[in-house]
Amino acid sequence: MDRKYKVVIIGFAHMHINDVAAGFYANPRIDLVACADTHPLVEEISFGPYTRTWNLNFAKEHFGITRVYDDYVEMLDKEKPDLAIITSENFYHAAIVKACAERGCGVCIEKPMAISYADAVEIEKVTREAGVFAIVNWPITWRPWLHQMKRLVDQGKIGKVIGLQYRAGHTGPLGPGAKHRGVTETAEDMTPEAKGRTWWHQSKCGGGAMLDLCCYGCLFAAWFVGGRATSVVGVKSNLTSPWGDVEDNATIIAKFDQAVCNIEGTWTTPQPLAQCAPIVYGEYGALTAYPTNDGTVVRFTSPYGEIEEFPIEKLPEGMKDTADAFVRHMDSGAPLHETLTLEMNLKAMELLDAGIRAAASGKAETL
Repeated sequence: MDRKYKVVIIGFAHMHINDVAAGFYANPRIDLVACADTHPLVEEISFGPYTRTWNLNFAKEHFGITRVYDDYVEMLDKEKPDLAIITSENFYHAAIVKACAERGCGVCIEKPMAISYADAVEIEKVTREAGVFAIVNWPITWRPWLHQMKRLVDQGKIGKVIGLQYRAGHTGPLGPGAKHRGVTETAEDMTPEAKGRTWWHQSKCGGGAMLDLCCYGCLFAAWFVGGRATSVVGVKSNLTSPWGDVEDNATIIAKFDQAVCNIEGTWTTPQPLAQCAPIVYGEYGALTAYPTNDGTVVRFTSPYGEIEEFPIEKLPEGMKDTADAFVRHMDSGAPLHETLTLEMNLKAMELLDAGIRAAASGKAETL
């Protein structure tokens, strides 16, 4: 009989837990046995959809979790899980991973890997030395059109990659009309005071649009461009969110030896205007993906404006979701997709960290 793996949840600050936990709960090889939230630096006063209290109650109601701990360390000691899903504030990632690694527990860290490159390096170190499973979950990893784009890049469809542009946006994690995967409800209107008391708008917790959204573009740069940036500039602006001390708009421009990446993150944009995929520019044309009435297609545009569209190929076995990838790896040692590995996530964090430093210093920074 196939072994079942014990999984726990640590942290309900990040609403992605609703979608991630659903995949683990549905997997017949997983027992989702317990959970514990982290203790917020500032107590929230709103309890509508996607707040931490609501996320915890949603998990209890929909995923059959009956054992809820006040202390995640106590939970790790008593439950002795195989894996902890970490969906806490970004600030806590490194400390939680260390506690898990010390107890021989694997980790699934919600993007971004950490609040800083220094923390990311520490995460890699403690998990490697403890010999535990470690993965960084990205919602984009499970989108087949991005893999189709990467295959075409690798096949030389656009020649040498010379640029990448990506703009991720919505009205904020808890903004007007916000709706996240795995849940049918939309966010409720919140008072400025209530928004300011959520970790998303607190810099100490790792809030802000740069960590939340520019991280995607940094991963795309590591995945599609490769190599290391030689110079990075960054800009942060708080344009419509005076209740917090973080930016609601951010931009990173990274110069590589033979490519330039333009990465934007915004909490002030209607979600339908957000990009479906990055635009990857090459010497022979450009690639991106577009949603259509029949689904998403990958589109190649030649230098002469000619359009060619490619149907989407299914992802291979073990790539349904994070739970699927975890079980397959644990069963057979099958390699993880590169976007999930700490190796690639260190590269993405190094770029993101340089953007954060550049926004603070007001000058170009190096990695």
